[in-house]
Amino acid sequence: MNILVLAAHPDDEVLGMGGTIKKFTKKGHNVKIVIFATGISARRSSNYQNTENYNVDKKTMLKMNTQIKKLKLDAIAASKILGVSDIEFLDFPDNEMDLISNLEITKKIEKIINKFKPVEIFTHSCFDVNIDHRMIYFATLAATRPKPGTKIKKVYSFEVPSSTEWYFPSQFSPNFFVNIDKEIKSKIQALKKYKTELNSFPHPRSAIALDVIAKKWGTVSGFKNAEAFSLVRELSED
Repeated sequence: MNILVLAAHPDDEVLGMGGTIKKFTKKGHNVKIVIFATGISARRSSNYQNTENYNVDKKTMLKMNTQIKKLKLDAIAASKILGVSDIEFLDFPDNEMDLISNLEITKKIEKIINKFKPVEIFTHSCFDVNIDHRMIYFATLAATRPKPGTKIKKVYSFEVPSSTEWYFPSQFSPNFFVNIDKEIKSKIQALKKYKTELNSFPHPRSAIALDVIAKKWGTVSGFKNAEAFSLVRELSED
């Protein structure tokens, strides 16, 4: 089964569903991860310049580009731990995807879907303080709108610690839980590959916090460790 993970920034895929990705690949499913933006705040790509409000000297830009290359290598290393070799990096502006038309993002997702032909898609929750997360969610809904002959059977949304929990009033209401008792260690190992993104506890993007969050959802679902999702749409032919 082909499974598509649409993440705004490097490490979102691990924070939101690293254990579930590992479970999928262990079962032999084909997982593709797409990362839309660089993860370097306020960085402009050559396609999305905004020089009027954002001027960066050459030295700073070179430093940013070095950081971006490092994040990509970290993402590849994290993906390998999770059993994924198919990871694609796009070039949308970080934390400013609201400057891009929803149609442009939707068309890009449609192009990926048409090529990869996923059966299940996982992406961000719309109940999230990060604008990039919300933009990708709504573009995903548009790109996956049911059409005759569609192969997409399920669309899920996931939380991202340090972002989803700060949405007020909190509205992320998971109704689908995955047991990651055997995958929690791999999830934490994958996060540790993101050396520039990893923080110390009690920051939510820390190894201890990921373990705590997994156990929190475990208490809700009857598992020792779990990841939580909202089932956004399901199509059944039965």
